[in-house]
Amino acid sequence: MTLDDIMALAPVVPVLIIEDVADAVPLARALTRGGLRALEVTLRTPAALEAIAAIAGEVEDAVVGAGTVTSATARQAAARAGARFAVSPGLIPGEGLEGPIPLLPGVATATELMAGLERGFTAFKLFPASVVGGVPLLRALSSPFPQAVFCPTGGIDAAKAADYLNEPNVACIGGSWVAPKAAVAARDWDTITELAAAAAALPRRRAPPPILT
Repeated sequence: MTLDDIMALAPVVPVLIIEDVADAVPLARALTRGGLRALEVTLRTPAALEAIAAIAGEVEDAVVGAGTVTSATARQAAARAGARFAVSPGLIPGEGLEGPIPLLPGVATATELMAGLERGFTAFKLFPASVVGGVPLLRALSSPFPQAVFCPTGGIDAAKAADYLNEPNVACIGGSWVAPKAAVAARDWDTITELAAAAAALPRRRAPPPILT
């Protein structure tokens, strides 16, 4: 699947910090049951790569990716673990479209966006969205950069999701509210499935392209 295909899967990409590998598969199953298939497991814990491998190997409906990818080495390691895409908080030095798995680079300014476009990217993570300008920034960027598509992440919750998804240059959003830390700790998978279903039902203004499997 291409990055466009992955971003089209659902309006929300869960951003997951997995501390215990044992939680990885049931968490992924809870989210996919709710309709969220693209899952971003952040490389912020020692369990992250093993969690990616477990989800990739056991949850057929999941399209698992790695987040907080900040180097070419991390992109390679994520691919070896079974990740199908990588998400970075910024532009990784020397990294472009070519690589073991598709990369969604992060940008926060027009200058960074121009640098990413020069490398051939057209899809970007706006990060941290709520800090760098949020919806007003997305609107400001839409006219000079009509070719750029965004997945805003950072500070977005259920209350703010619809505002972002109403922007025509937003393909999807990233958020952690669909897998609350307390619910994961309690292994309350039913609640997580309910939250995922509500997120999957959110309308988005940008029509997703056909998904090629």
